[in-house]
Amino acid sequence: MSSSLTASRHNGRVQFPTCLLADVVSSACCCFHTKGASYYQMYWYRQLPGETMELVVFTSTANSGEHDFGAFSKEQFSASKTEAERGTFTVKKVQPEDKGLYFCAVSQHSDTNP
Repeated sequence: MSSSLTASRHNGRVQFPTCLLADVVSSACCCFHTKGASYYQMYWYRQLPGETMELVVFTSTANSGEHDFGAFSKEQFSASKTEAERGTFTVKKVQPEDKGLYFCAVSQHSDTNP
């Protein structure tokens, strides 16, 4: 069994359903949007039962495939971001403690330099 995310439009906004991991060996979640190429930054979050949502990985088409996993292990998680409007996130070898909800979000790049 695998889980996937697809976007739906509601009142001009793009919304992303959640990816639920439960009793699977590995799971890949896909996320896409139609907001335009300047929204090339994608964030993957997880929320374990009874806990708050936490950022697992930040991805961007601008960083040559080097994604920021922060404190999370690249051996447990992987991500792909080859197009501005699409990205994937994989939980490898799902363990009981990985079961929860996984979310994606996108943001527009903004240059803070004058």
